Amino acid sequence: MQRGMASVHKEFVVDAPAAQVWDAFRDVGAIHTRLAREFVVDTKLDGDSRLVSFANGIVARERIVDVNDGEKRIAYSVVGGGPSHHNASFQVIAEGPRRSRIVWITDLLPDDLAEHFDAMMAQGCSAMKRTLESAAT
Repeated sequence: MQRGMASVHKEFVVDAPAAQVWDAFRDVGAIHTRLAREFVVDTKLDGDSRLVSFANGIVARERIVDVNDGEKRIAYSVVGGGPSHHNASFQVIAEGPRRSRIVWITDLLPDDLAEHFDAMMAQGCSAMKRTLESAAT
């Protein structure tokens, strides 16, 4: 019996306005300075992709699929390397004038990578919350 694709879903709330949070997410080349400091240590733009260097030494090429200002949603896909299939999205949802909910969904194959991605995404959520709240105005 074939197992299905793994899906990892994370949500967290940030004490920062949605417009400000979205501005950090849509700046796809500045993850290391504006979005997830200390978790991501460098980001380099390369055509339709970005090279993301994580604090644990992993470097991932992420193809930017869509940056949708109307929906405050970014979609991307890790290409090359670990997973045989990967697609993910972040969406920023306003929860009042000074709070935002971030929804991060990642689908990947093989599904035995789910535990690793879940742990990295949990670290990423913590880093994003710290970074975004420290920049909140």
